Amino acid sequence: MPDAIECPGLMASWVNGWLAAVGATVLDSRLRLHWTQGASPVAVLSADGEDPIAILQKAWPNVGELEDLPIVENWREAGQLKRQSPSREAFVARVRAARSHKCSWALSSTLTDLCVDKKDRMKVARARFNPGVERGRSLHQRLAKVHESVGTLSVEGLVAWVEDRLPRVRGNGLGFDQTRLGSLADDTDPWVDPVVEVLAFYGLSILPVRGNGREGDTEPIQKGWLMWPPSDDGLKERVFLWPAWRQPLDCHGIDALFDAWVSLHKHANWKRKWELLGVHSAWQIVHYQRRGNEARTAYSSEHL
Repeated sequence: MPDAIECPGLMASWVNGWLAAVGATVLDSRLRLHWTQGASPVAVLSADGEDPIAILQKAWPNVGELEDLPIVENWREAGQLKRQSPSREAFVARVRAARSHKCSWALSSTLTDLCVDKKDRMKVARARFNPGVERGRSLHQRLAKVHESVGTLSVEGLVAWVEDRLPRVRGNGLGFDQTRLGSLADDTDPWVDPVVEVLAFYGLSILPVRGNGREGDTEPIQKGWLMWPPSDDGLKERVFLWPAWRQPLDCHGIDALFDAWVSLHKHANWKRKWELLGVHSAWQIVHYQRRGNEARTAYSSEHL
């Protein structure tokens, strides 16, 4: 079996595909990730002398592991963390209980208690990659639903997925992929790639969210979300920027590169410094334009 495999379904320009490729390396640190070069880079998963597909199949989370994630509404003996407007006290108690859990990042990458409300009271706020969805399903419930859609993931099934041959399933997934939506001219049901959705959740581990706990700081800040464009001219908005790189990296290397990537944009000549990180392409998120009173969240991309 090959020790490196291209994944045509994981396009770097697709934010869920990018997060999913990163998430694969989080599930098993033996996996390395880099991106092909050219007009449409795709993920390349590799492992030293081992089959990356077999590694990923063995690392695939089971139901018990998902039910033990510290973002479950009622988790162990840590009390209840409500889906809608969780209290700061409940969040603090959950963080303390989950501090030594191997997936404690599931809390720190989805919620923060360091924001304030309009009355300057500390509150718990959701990350931008943890948007609210219809029917009020929590992120964990959304994750469990797409995981159930996958069922038992065999090596053959993973090969079909890597080759982009698995069909999508009806559903919202994690709730931020614009490709799940149909035409704006109709109201067709959303459809998602459930394997991508599950892996994308694990990709969130490198994107912690925080707030400054200061007056007026009502919105959480998630790593990678920058005020853009960097010039002083024109209106700015907070968007997510992500890169594709040429060197194979494990999850720790990706985390370090992404830290450096975020810091890069403090410099006026930021794009000239891409080569220092091995970055050859990059994208920014484009926000879905809602219609009327629509509450839907979705992200597409634009090449930098």
